[in-house]
Amino acid sequence: MADQHPFARVCCCPECRHGTEPEVADYHAAINAVLVELDERNRRLLAGLLATDHGHGGVTLLAQVTGLSRTTILRGQRELADGVPRDPGRGRRPGGGRPRLEKKRPAS
Repeated sequence: MADQHPFARVCCCPECRHGTEPEVADYHAAINAVLVELDERNRRLLAGLLATDHGHGGVTLLAQVTGLSRTTILRGQRELADGVPRDPGRGRRPGGGRPRLEKKRPAS
């Protein structure tokens, strides 16, 4: 298997665990090495694209390979199909993420 990115997830599919298909293991390692470099939206979109390309069972396979939830991958597929535009300068939709401290504990 090729050198793996130090923070990339190790695939847990049967082919990778048992070492029966080294080409598949290298492909899965490459997918995880790319995903670790992406932000959450692009990670979701790439996983959705790869799952769609795989066809039937693609979502389950990509969830197993990447460790992303099936819901996340399905959301990526839906965003690709709908052509959801990206808001430049934002990683998340407004309201996403942790609440501001001022909202959580208003000044007395």
